This record gives sequence, structure tokens and C-alpha cells, in this order.
Amino acid sequence: MTTIPTAAPREILYYWEDFPVGQVREFGHMPVTREAVLAFAHQFDPQPFHTDDKAAETSVFGRLAASGWHTCSMAMRMMCDDYLLQSSSLGSPGIDNLRWIKPVYPGDTLSVRLTVLAARPMASRPTAGLVQSGWEMLNQHGEVVMSMQGWNMFGRREAAAA
Repeated sequence: MTTIPTAAPREILYYWEDFPVGQVREFGHMPVTREAVLAFAHQFDPQPFHTDDKAAETSVFGRLAASGWHTCSMAMRMMCDDYLLQSSSLGSPGIDNLRWIKPVYPGDTLSVRLTVLAARPMASRPTAGLVQSGWEMLNQHGEVVMSMQGWNMFGRREAAAA
């Protein structure tokens, strides 16, 4: 019989009320390694320009490039590390307007800029609220390499206190 470990109790620092419209957060510092690019690509996106130097040289990228899905995964990790794991997050109904604007290469260092675009209580669940955010992934030169928008659901502080 397999036992599933339970999550350790965590302190919730961020609730729906902590994401006012107009708020900007900048966070993360993730180096992109060749090993990580190859490992992700071999498992999830084995297109030649993600897995083979020679093929990548003749591609539009000119050299080995990270999969866009890998870039999304790195953004997710930085969001978890910065605020999601310390929040009352209830998940997300989805992402909109995902764009891979510039290639991400081994040797790049990525960060995230999050802007809160909208926030409202959930009509169907008064103990929760929705936050619409715009995320931009930036490389070490401050260039936007990826952008996306989406909604997150968060528990409300008033509900937690009740």
C-alpha cells in the first residue's frame, strides 16, 4: 500500500485583496541551462531545433532554443516561488493571449513582470475572487520574450477570517 505524503501546513500571506488593479510585481531570476533545455525538449517537445545543435543552426532560431512550453513552465515556477505557494490560490480557469515573442536560449536569465489588470469577487462563490493578470517574461537584457494573460482564483481574506 502506498501512502501519499500530506502537504506541510503553510502560512498564507496573499489573498484576493492583496492583488489590487494596477499592481506590478517583478520577480524571479532563472538561468536557462543547456541541460534543462534538452531535458525538457526530449520529454515534451522533441522538435529538432530544441534537441539538436546542427538542426537548430539551420532553423529560424540559428541555435538551440528552449521550447515555448518550457518557457511557460519556467514562468510558472517563478510565480509559485514568488507568491502562489504563499497564497490562497484556488487555481486558474485558463490562460489567454499566450505569445512567444523572442527565442529563449541556453545562457539567458529570465524574470517575470506581473501586472494586475482586473479583480472582482466571484458571483458564484462569495468566499473567492478572480484576478486577471498580464505576465511578461523578460530576458537578462530586459527584452520581453513571452507574454500571456489569464485569470486566477484566490480565497478572500474576509472569508478566511470568518
